[in-house]
Amino acid sequence: MLSAESASLVRATLPAVGAALDEITTRFYTTMFAERPELLDGVFNRGNQASGAQRRALAGSVAAFAGMLLTDPVTRPDTLLARIAHKHVAVGVTEDQYTVVHKYLFAAISEVLGEAVTPDVTAAWDEVYWLMAGALIAQEARLCLEAQVRPGHPWRQWAVVERREETPDTVSFLLRPSDGAPAPRARAGQYVSVRVRMPDGVHQLRQYSLSSAPGGQLRRITVKRVTGNGAPDGEVSSLLHRTVRAGDELTLSAPFGDVVLDETDAPLVLVSAGIGCTPMVAMLEQLAATASSRPVTVLHADRSPAEHALRADTHRLVRALPDARATFWYERAAGEQALSRTGLMDLDGMELPAAASVYLCGPLPFMRGVRAQLLRGGIPARDIRYEVFGPDLWLADATA
Repeated sequence: MLSAESASLVRATLPAVGAALDEITTRFYTTMFAERPELLDGVFNRGNQASGAQRRALAGSVAAFAGMLLTDPVTRPDTLLARIAHKHVAVGVTEDQYTVVHKYLFAAISEVLGEAVTPDVTAAWDEVYWLMAGALIAQEARLCLEAQVRPGHPWRQWAVVERREETPDTVSFLLRPSDGAPAPRARAGQYVSVRVRMPDGVHQLRQYSLSSAPGGQLRRITVKRVTGNGAPDGEVSSLLHRTVRAGDELTLSAPFGDVVLDETDAPLVLVSAGIGCTPMVAMLEQLAATASSRPVTVLHADRSPAEHALRADTHRLVRALPDARATFWYERAAGEQALSRTGLMDLDGMELPAAASVYLCGPLPFMRGVRAQLLRGGIPARDIRYEVFGPDLWLADATA
């Protein structure tokens, strides 16, 4: 817990620090990467650095954590940090890197806020930082122990058994451990990091949800080629689409992620858009593999049936479950497609099961809009869980 003296100072300075965090984190990353460029090789996503997404996520998370320490220091900070810890172990963050981050972050705070950062204020925020870092380090050590990987080394080679073209811009890779040893334990809904060497020699990482049930030796990831629409195209997804074929090898982390299929008998509502369908299909496969009788409602939005990745798999799995139904929304006319509606997802008038476990995955604006509809429909916020690809800008927003 935060000491009483530090809590008073953090409470007094949080508005000013929070207002300047975007400038602080911009200066922090710029200086750190200028002096420690090796951190861009296999740890930090340079696409997210260029877009500012990582900067905004860090700023919001620090502010949210500080705010939680002041209002609910027992439970909420751990909930906030669980997702960050999973992301960190999936990219190989190590304990010593927290000291590096501390050095450059606090230098940036002093530079931006100037004389307002007295020694007492610095000490108070230092306490916040190390409470956050210590909690993350502990969680990350536990996650590595559970996954049976060394901290900073979650990697393993996987052979590409098959490449499947799902849509014009989406491809699936079926993978098997190259060493023939058992595949690591996974849960439906988790993701892996894929580590690739780019043409300029720099390693980059991206997370992809497992899109198949986690049992057995074969695992599947489904990769959508990211088009920039004015910004640079996704460099890792483009490389995977362009170069990876059956017989190649990929470097994957152990599976991580805290948004996983629960093991209760409660009704399920799986809501997705675009490539956000991937963890939902993994959950459906797990339910089918275990002959689950849970009531399942699948709701998915996409641009068109032709662009709906894993659409046939979703139909097959819904048919295989005794109490499952699906509804799809397509922005472009769906024609005579069964179970489909034209337009954006609209849950008004839909009967959703009471006391359901709800999972969301898709673009952030989509998830915000659907969550609001679910809340209006009587679904409690505590029963709605979400997965977002990339830095978690929703988690970082303490008002969400």
